Amino acid sequence: QVQLVESGGGLVQPGGSLRLSCAASGILFRVYVMGWYRQAPGKQRELVATIARDGRTNYADSVNGRFTISRDNGLSTVYLQMNSLKPEDTAVYYCKGDYGGVTSWGQGTQVTVSS
Repeated sequence: QVQLVESGGGLVQPGGSLRLSCAASGILFRVYVMGWYRQAPGKQRELVATIARDGRTNYADSVNGRFTISRDNGLSTVYLQMNSLKPEDTAVYYCKGDYGGVTSWGQGTQVTVSS
């Protein structure tokens, strides 16, 4: 019933930009804390950014100043605008939603930063 679907990943050159989207269904989106996580090859999944129900945001130090998380509660969608991309940003990016002690995950979208 709960579904999070990511889109917007792909191959981009270093210094380029991508915007990821995560469309939610089956939840009252506006009450959820939403976030983006990523998992690079051979590494643990790590937090990228979160956005609270009131729009307050937090970022990992590695992306702060380059990435922007936002949400559109009317469209039940959370976005991750990624600028000045670096090869070390290469990972599968996952959308996460949290409410009432329950976590939902999307299936992920691949982001590859390479020349």
